[in-house]
Amino acid sequence: MRSYELVFIVHPEVDGDDLTAVIERVTDLVERNSGKATQVELWGLRRLAYPIQKQWEGQYVLMQLEMGPQGVTGLERDLGLVEQIIRHLIVRVE
Repeated sequence: MRSYELVFIVHPEVDGDDLTAVIERVTDLVERNSGKATQVELWGLRRLAYPIQKQWEGQYVLMQLEMGPQGVTGLERDLGLVEQIIRHLIVRVE
């Protein structure tokens, strides 16, 4: 198992219980791809450097993950299918 950081930006209109549901859905996707979310940190609403899907703000979420390299490919594919997530990035942590 390797350590990864996942940062994703959720549409700014998603908040409260809906944001919690999106975070739980991402956690389920991680577990389905044989990984484990060790830490979840909500950064809150922040301004974007440039517009993404005509939005200038987004809800940032940081997750620390433990998973195999094969699971990262599947996770990236699954994250692309979640409509509320407007951008994501997975980085390996040494």
